[in-house]
Amino acid sequence: MNISKEKMATAKVLVVGDVMLDRYWYGAVDRISPEAPVPVVRITREEERNGGAANVAYNVVTLGAQASLLTVVGDDEASHKLEALVAQTGIQPHFGRDADLKTTVKLRVIGRQQQLLRLDFENTPKNELLASQTAAFEQLLPLHGAVLFSDYGKGGLGHITDMIARARAAGKPILVDPKGSDFARYAGATVITPNRAELQQVIGAWHSEDELRTKVQALRKQFDLQAILLTRSEEGMTLFDAQGELHVSAQAREVFDVTGAGDTVIATMAALVAAGVSLREAVPVANRAGGVVVGKFGTATVSYDELFANPERRGNP
Repeated sequence: MNISKEKMATAKVLVVGDVMLDRYWYGAVDRISPEAPVPVVRITREEERNGGAANVAYNVVTLGAQASLLTVVGDDEASHKLEALVAQTGIQPHFGRDADLKTTVKLRVIGRQQQLLRLDFENTPKNELLASQTAAFEQLLPLHGAVLFSDYGKGGLGHITDMIARARAAGKPILVDPKGSDFARYAGATVITPNRAELQQVIGAWHSEDELRTKVQALRKQFDLQAILLTRSEEGMTLFDAQGELHVSAQAREVFDVTGAGDTVIATMAALVAAGVSLREAVPVANRAGGVVVGKFGTATVSYDELFANPERRGNP
């Protein structure tokens, strides 16, 4: 399946969810600390990237589609850095600010080309600010062709049930990257995209494809979902819908870093659906996008040309 750049440019996705600032400190490791048996990292370079829902929105725009980002952040240095980063990448930011909130920052220390340490800074937003987010959501909803909820379990989607109901009433496709064991909060969505570990938290272990099929279809009907897209790492991905299932195999290429691959998959799905492509047509393309991004370091993205212009990657995988 192929789609023109012009058609992709008309697709508008509203991304709602938990954002974070991804910080990378790169350094040289020449010795062990005399204070404790740990490496001493002499920092030589720093880098900042969009993280969480901001990375999802970034994936949408690098594909050539349009993205708006609705989120709640602190009123701190990290939030202003993140908003500037978001705006630079062509995403429309709609940031609600709470002075008591600490914007989520994930700081990774990299030495000798491997991650040595990750430090997380975060807390949970207040309900009052999340309520004001719903009003902004209502205003933005009619301007977009699809809604993507990116749940990282940081508390920014406290009103997701209400927002899904509004999006559904407006006839918008709703895509959700879920978190946690309570999928009831995503009831009524068009498609949710759990990975194996996330799905297992909800339906328990399965011992055969038949058992998986039965459990997933029961879950889909229970929560009135049009489809469930299970991402399965080296096994590719499977879409379960009313027609049955559609499986696509993983792309055979070197896996360098799986960070953010789920972001790329759901962003690709959302951009295509917003452009008028069906879920079943979108799945092989999203699978291909995930295959490209795992060959890159850190939270990465895929361009339109990488996905469609390279003749080797055209058509179904």
